[in-house]
Amino acid sequence: MTHLWVRAECRENEERVGLMPDGVAQLLAHGIDVTVEESAARVIPTSNYVDVGADIAREGGWVDAPEDAIIFGLKELPDNGLALRHRHIMFGHAYKGQHAGQKLLTRFKAGGGTLYDLEYLEDEIGRRVAAFGYWAGYAGTAVSLLAYAAQHAGMACPAVDTWPSSAAMRDDVKTALAGATPTALVIGALGRVGTGASDLCEEVGLSVTKWDMAETAHGGPFPEVLDHELFFNCILARPGTPVFVPSNACEATRALRVIGDIACDPDSDFSPIKVYNRVTSWEAPVTRVCDTPPLDVMAIDNLPSLMPRESSEDFASQLLPHLMTLPKIGTGVWGRAKTYFDDHIEKVTT
Repeated sequence: MTHLWVRAECRENEERVGLMPDGVAQLLAHGIDVTVEESAARVIPTSNYVDVGADIAREGGWVDAPEDAIIFGLKELPDNGLALRHRHIMFGHAYKGQHAGQKLLTRFKAGGGTLYDLEYLEDEIGRRVAAFGYWAGYAGTAVSLLAYAAQHAGMACPAVDTWPSSAAMRDDVKTALAGATPTALVIGALGRVGTGASDLCEEVGLSVTKWDMAETAHGGPFPEVLDHELFFNCILARPGTPVFVPSNACEATRALRVIGDIACDPDSDFSPIKVYNRVTSWEAPVTRVCDTPPLDVMAIDNLPSLMPRESSEDFASQLLPHLMTLPKIGTGVWGRAKTYFDDHIEKVTT
């Protein structure tokens, strides 16, 4: 019997969940056992999972889950060095040279477990089957525009918190901009993230320059980035990704005032934004990297959680058909994800 264990998220400001109650009901009907941990932070109350027949466990109980349970969460595990013996479905951020990711893989090697990285669940042609990307693009652009409005008014970007809907988020951005229409460039505009970024810009009345692979194929440099007041990076950092904002950008003549690094991989050796090296937070959404004129970078790494219900519902609907195939975890998207893991775990030394 396949057993899926939905763990509570442990990081601050994380209310999302990857499986909705109706999805639990479908998995149970398909013969898959489902355990859901209690969580006071999750946007969906635990009682909703009780109502559809899920077993309920204490928060953090996955560490003692049966050996054959498949542990499912979204963001990172507690950073306590615990050797990982289970199969885990999560966003591992471990395959692009991230230092924290290497520590995670070391824990898997020590415990003999397996990572099925949600970022690497791919169909036969290499296309991701489930992603939060659209809402990351939408929310990251919203926060970046709030930062632009605050900077324009000579103030620090205010802290952010969850919005009840994308419509409420959009309305707050419109109010903050007060009719201002800065120029914006989106790189990766044809993807999920770039589409979300472009949609929000257009909904609040901005004209957007949209670039994708054709416009970046020559590999740079890209002086056009500095000619826009807003730049949104929506391309995942991978080997061969060109540099869009070089480390000497502060010394250049530029219109650029806010970078929304929505892909947000500053810890990766392949990051295309070289003027900063750390993520930002809900409490301090931007980091100032240049003073005259100012340049702020927004790099929050859990942007979709700013709209936890909307983004969770969307992601869960994309992922559910693949969770239904967990009884055949050695095949399909799961088999391909394990190949990524096997390739990288071989290089880990403990």
